[in-house]
Amino acid sequence: MTTAQFLTKPIASSRSGLTLMGLLRGAALVLLALWLVGPFIPMLVWSFAHRWTFPDLLPKQWSLEAWTYVADPAAQVLPAILDSLLIAVPVTLLSAAIAIPAGRALGLHRFRGKRIVEFLILAPNIIPGLTVALGIQIVFINYGLDNTIVGVILVHLVASMSYAVLVMAGVFSNYDPEAEEVARTLGANRFQTFLHVTFPAILPGLVVASLFAFLISWDQYVTTIIIAGGFVKTLSILVVAAAGGGERAITAALSIVFVGPAILFLIIASKYLTGENSSAGGLGRR
Repeated sequence: MTTAQFLTKPIASSRSGLTLMGLLRGAALVLLALWLVGPFIPMLVWSFAHRWTFPDLLPKQWSLEAWTYVADPAAQVLPAILDSLLIAVPVTLLSAAIAIPAGRALGLHRFRGKRIVEFLILAPNIIPGLTVALGIQIVFINYGLDNTIVGVILVHLVASMSYAVLVMAGVFSNYDPEAEEVARTLGANRFQTFLHVTFPAILPGLVVASLFAFLISWDQYVTTIIIAGGFVKTLSILVVAAAGGGERAITAALSIVFVGPAILFLIIASKYLTGENSSAGGLGRR
């Protein structure tokens, strides 16, 4: 073997290894995409199907009736979307606002009764949602909050807030507050310190907490129907009603509309969870 052959052999081997890793990575991404997108394919087909019986691979008859129904103002789909957003967005913002100080207290400090506080935060999600909603409904009736959007927001906040607080507690458990002390020493006030030091550091975790809060609120059905009593109709209620009525095509079309805002929220949030944004500003504990 000549010197040139000896030098080029490792390079060729390295290139083949990189090519193999690239193929494996590509195959993994394809499998992941199929796993995520796969369940939506039958749902999309169902939304255009007029008749689809086993063992046919595709429907024998196609129709736009389901999407015509979704677009029909009488179906109240658009008002349901607006009501769902009118509930989920405030729940997300309130959950984030509560989760920051609560998560900081749980993540950075040790105090007597901390485990009890953590259990109480988790309690609404440990106890069946139907039981929680029925108990809250009695209180809301006394205060006139039943059958109102405000009441639905508050009951959704109970479930969403606990997840957001626990996520932020994990974020702050890896957070180093010394950077805040440096900023205060340099003359920054509390608001400036939070805005320019704390907030960039916790932003990726806050995005995750907000995503959890939004998805939990957006998906709520039982608590909404109990507290609102049918006066507030969210998109999840329309989906369940269509499914209960055996309208498979309409259910599929509504389900596609239902997952749309959630996927959009996830896409918007994903840019804060990758690359440099996911490093929490480099201010976490090392």
